[in-house]
Amino acid sequence: MTTKCIQEQYAPHCVCFGCGAANPKGLHLRSFPEKDRLVADWTPKPEHHAFPGVLNGGIIGTLLDCHSNWTASWSLMKERGDDDMPCTVTAEYTVHLLRPTPTDGSVHLEGKAVDIQGNRVTVEARLSAGGKTCATCRGVFVAVEPGHPGYWKDSG
Repeated sequence: MTTKCIQEQYAPHCVCFGCGAANPKGLHLRSFPEKDRLVADWTPKPEHHAFPGVLNGGIIGTLLDCHSNWTASWSLMKERGDDDMPCTVTAEYTVHLLRPTPTDGSVHLEGKAVDIQGNRVTVEARLSAGGKTCATCRGVFVAVEPGHPGYWKDSG
């Protein structure tokens, strides 16, 4: 039996293109807690290429955005001592593409909260392939309430 990732555990009806378990055409990013961070491994398909053998930058940005967002939500839950995960959305994020990301194997993502101020979480994340960091991200993510379009607890 496969262990449920946090997306499947907390938002099984989410339709986000990057991380939504309920999006049949999405990327299906699956993030897991590991000590003080979230980690994920994801394998590109040919339709994710920018050039032969190189991952598209927009896909890289999507993976980092989604993984960082879940890192923020998970970190807020831990910080608050809650059993339920808050819904967070992206306020801002910056991606630095450091080198071409090869598509001949999986990519690895790591995200860690570096600052929590109320309902705002700053996250730093990185995407690596073949043991080399290919892209980094720093973003701010904000917890939202019912009625916000990004409030995924309303879906399903």
